[in-house]
Amino acid sequence: MDLRDSDEEAEFRNEVSTFISTEAPKAGQGWSEAGDWFKKLAAKGWIAPNWPTEYGGAGLNVMKQFVLNEEMALRKAPRPGHLVIGLGMGGPTIINHGTEEQKKEFLPSIIKDLDIWCQGFSEPESGSDLASIKTKAVRDGDDWVINGSKIWTSFAHQAAWMIMIARTDADAPKHRGMSYFVLDMKSPGI
Repeated sequence: MDLRDSDEEAEFRNEVSTFISTEAPKAGQGWSEAGDWFKKLAAKGWIAPNWPTEYGGAGLNVMKQFVLNEEMALRKAPRPGHLVIGLGMGGPTIINHGTEEQKKEFLPSIIKDLDIWCQGFSEPESGSDLASIKTKAVRDGDDWVINGSKIWTSFAHQAAWMIMIARTDADAPKHRGMSYFVLDMKSPGI
């Protein structure tokens, strides 16, 4: 197995290295500088390197994603950990399963506005056992009414949106009858 960069990967590595050296905030700078850095990454699509370009990502193959991640780590460039739910879970789910309307509504805000998302899976009596969740979602016309509790929702206090799972079919076996929702964190009752 040859683990050396191909010519194309070496060229990309040089581009990434130069970009980080000239654009990344220096150690000890504050969050406002990191926020500017994340916007610069977003402008290049590198904030979501695996997302398709039509949705604001870079459309990088696996090797170029590795090069980008390695260079970011080697140069201690700030990573958008607070954006991981939107970039790594919410966005990809919408890309693969969302309607065109949902893609237009949510994906630009994840990439360009750097909206923070949180995850509502774990519950007080269930922990991380998703099959035992108690939160219920019931249809009410065109809407859903969701009742229940979630815990361990990192970044919930800052999040604009939550991806969550709720039970939508109480008669289904416990590993079924659940649905995935995108919830506005400004909704009544949150």
